[in-house]
Amino acid sequence: MTRGPAAALAGLGRLGLFVAQIVRSSLRQRPPVQRALEEAYKIGVNSLPILLIVSIFVGTNLAVQGHSAFYSISAQSFVGLFVALTGVREMAPIMVASMVAAKAGTEMASQIAVMRIEEQIDALEVMAIDPYWYLVTPRLYGILLVLPALTMVSIFTLMVSAWFVATNQLGLDGHVFLDQAASATRMLDLFFCAVKAFVFGVVICVVSCYHGFHSTAGATGVGRATNAAVVGAAVVCAVLNYVLSEVLFG
Repeated sequence: MTRGPAAALAGLGRLGLFVAQIVRSSLRQRPPVQRALEEAYKIGVNSLPILLIVSIFVGTNLAVQGHSAFYSISAQSFVGLFVALTGVREMAPIMVASMVAAKAGTEMASQIAVMRIEEQIDALEVMAIDPYWYLVTPRLYGILLVLPALTMVSIFTLMVSAWFVATNQLGLDGHVFLDQAASATRMLDLFFCAVKAFVFGVVICVVSCYHGFHSTAGATGVGRATNAAVVGAAVVCAVLNYVLSEVLFG
C-alpha cells in the first residue's frame, strides 16, 4: 500500500524537476525560432485533416441533439445558442487537445524515447548541447503557436457544419440560428478558448517529452512511454478543462 503513494510522489518530483529544467534551459538561451516554426508546421499539418473531420461531425451531432432536446418544449430556435455554448466553450478546446495529444504527443514521446534508448541524448550532453533546449523547447514553442489556431479552426468548422445541418436537415431558420449563436458567444469567450488551448499545449508537450526522456530500453519501453504520454496528457487536459471552465466561464 505504501509503494503506490511513494511512487506517485517520486514521479511528481521528477516531473517538477523536468519542468524546472525546461524553464531554465529555455530562458538561458535564445529561442530556436526556425526549429519552432518547423515543429508548428508539422503539428498543424499532421493534425488538421483528422481535426476537420471530427469537428464537422461533432458540430452536426450537436445540432441534432440540441434540436431533439428543445423540440419537446417547442424551443428549437435555441439550437444555435446550445451549439455555441457547448461547442465553443467546451467541445472545441478539449477536442483539439485530444486530437493533438493523440497525433503530435505520441510522436514527441516516441521520437525522444528512441533517442534515449539509442543514447543520442547522452551524445548531445557530451557535445555540450543542452538536450532540454534542443529537444523540448522547439516542440513547446511550436505547439503553443499552433494549438490556439487549430482551436479557432475547429470552432469555425463546428459552427458551419452545425448551421448547415440545422438549416438543411432540421428545417430551422439560418438567421435565427446565427443570431442565437452570436448572442451566446462573446469575443472574450474566444480569447478564453485560446487560453485553454495554450494551457493544453503546455501539458501535452511537457507530459509527452517527460515520458520520452524517461523511457526504458527496448521497443517495449518506447511503447510504454508513448502510451503513458497520450493517456497522461488526455487525463490532465480533461481535469484542467473543468478547472479552467469554472475559472473563466463560472
